[in-house]
Amino acid sequence: MARHIYRCPLRWSDMDAFGHVNNVVFLRYLEEARIDFMFRLAPGNGSASFQGGSVVARHEIDYKRPLVHRHEPVVIESWVTKIGAASLTIAYEVKDAEDSDLVYVAASTVVVPFDLESQRPRRITEEERHFLQEYVDDSARQRGGAAA
Repeated sequence: MARHIYRCPLRWSDMDAFGHVNNVVFLRYLEEARIDFMFRLAPGNGSASFQGGSVVARHEIDYKRPLVHRHEPVVIESWVTKIGAASLTIAYEVKDAEDSDLVYVAASTVVVPFDLESQRPRRITEEERHFLQEYVDDSARQRGGAAA
């Protein structure tokens, strides 16, 4: 099982009044990692997969420890915990770049592929399923990782 790795820079504006990354900002970090992950299928091969759009149906976030501003990026590891007919669940860990045992956030997102023209959810294509399958790890729940 592969994990998608995204190095996310911290911005000064991400901080709250207490000097920590604001809880809402973590949703932006997850979004950046998710977009980087899902659009990896299309570049270079002309695939239209995931290009039509997707919507978030659910987020679940466990804040493990505060993250303060620094110049080094954090690492966001992403993987798939579930692939359904018309949705998928992506799990994440936001980690320290130098110490991978230091986890700031464990999270998951349910994503629904969406047809922008018809304004309706759509099914996951075989090409998308094949791509996602490389990142499936359904044992995360058994290890106490992010919920699916």
